[in-house]
Amino acid sequence: MEAASPEPEGREDPTALGGYQQELKRTLGSFQVFAVSFAFISVAVGIFSTYDDVLQNAGPVGIWLWVVATVGQVLVALVVAQLAGRIPLSGSSYQWASRLANPKVGWGFGWLSFCYLAIAVVAIDNALASQAFMPLMDMRPDEDTARVITLVILLIQAVIVVASTRLVSLINTAAVGLELALVVVVALALAIAVAVTGRGAAGNLTSRGITENAPHYFDVGGGLMIAMIMGLATLVGFDSAANLAEEAKDPFRSVPRAIVGSVVAAGALGIVFLICLTIAIEDIPRVTASESPVAAIMREQLGPPMETVLLAAVAIAFFGAGTVVMTACSRMVFAMARDGRFPAHHLMRRVNPRTRTPVPATVLILVVGLALMVALPGAALLKLITASTILPAIIYGATVVLYLAVRRRLDRRKGAFDLGRFELPVAVCALVWTLASLFILVSPAEALVPVLIVVGLLVAGGLFFAGLLLFNRPALETQPQDAAVPER
Repeated sequence: MEAASPEPEGREDPTALGGYQQELKRTLGSFQVFAVSFAFISVAVGIFSTYDDVLQNAGPVGIWLWVVATVGQVLVALVVAQLAGRIPLSGSSYQWASRLANPKVGWGFGWLSFCYLAIAVVAIDNALASQAFMPLMDMRPDEDTARVITLVILLIQAVIVVASTRLVSLINTAAVGLELALVVVVALALAIAVAVTGRGAAGNLTSRGITENAPHYFDVGGGLMIAMIMGLATLVGFDSAANLAEEAKDPFRSVPRAIVGSVVAAGALGIVFLICLTIAIEDIPRVTASESPVAAIMREQLGPPMETVLLAAVAIAFFGAGTVVMTACSRMVFAMARDGRFPAHHLMRRVNPRTRTPVPATVLILVVGLALMVALPGAALLKLITASTILPAIIYGATVVLYLAVRRRLDRRKGAFDLGRFELPVAVCALVWTLASLFILVSPAEALVPVLIVVGLLVAGGLFFAGLLLFNRPALETQPQDAAVPER
């Protein structure tokens, strides 16, 4: 087995501090760690998938709620970065809660994160198949065909994740670079096209479009509030860099910077892209009625070839995001299994000595994805995917509460990310935001079934948790180290 990359002289090995041996290979540099979080967020994918919801429920003016979501998610990212810079271990929130509260609380964080990531893989790959790949190949919409394509994509991603973390990083970095270029180039091209042809209007930025006379527009759960979901569903997953912390070089610095930097970059690029898209709308009702408003705007302003380029780039961005999510989920399973807190933990904790990747944990994510695609009918699958937007809000809110509860006991590592005297006001504001975002997600009438699904996932986890208490209680009462987090 190839030796693990040693820590620079004078620097502590975070994996050893956590009570573990270094089994995963440290191959990710600063930009690659950033790319992990940015790919999960995926601005192009998020806007491509949800821009139609904004136009239909709030009208073009709804894009400004992206700014509100960006500010709120940056606050959360700052708190998450505070924890990631102190406990850089695979499992992220699971590890933080286990060590700062107790293993029982940590298990709850881990189970929620596993459920979210496992569902997110299916959601992203199914969207890749139906919204990008099939239109790109000029295939007529068909749910069964989309499911078959999704299964193939899941299998390819699993092979890549098993083969090498470096390969995942290379693919992801290329996808992120392409996405960054796409967003910048398309935004600039649309601005130039509008300026030259005069088709489009700046007034679109304040228009309610087809919702001009809609009732209940400003109500709780109304059209305007629903438009917030674009930002809430897109600007998540930034903590995925923390899930790969044991494969990052200098994780005390690179991981926190990646977490915050990815949200800031995604938020800034996203609003520029949204402004250019919205100004470029020539006929708001017609674009709103189209199956893919973003593609329709591109086709009308820049021609069919640019629409094809957009679909190809979005497909690549989808694939990169799905690969990253599968990787992050496998690391969550691995982290919980090596502590004896996941089903079949003796198997799920195994790391292949040649590839230095957790193969059984990755295969599990593939099997879960296959089961969901084969067993669930279309309506149920859609509700499950919708439920996955609620889970990160719960996880982030719980993480902020955890930080507020233990922040006085945390050390201040020299050179690591630290908010200093701003930590308390930032954390309080982040908590208010997470509560507000959770309310926004569950308030629409359509959210009832997804909320029940989340409750069902919690009940299923509770049953396994009860089994641990009965048959493997030591796993929930002991840690693999005596003191993983130095106190002041």
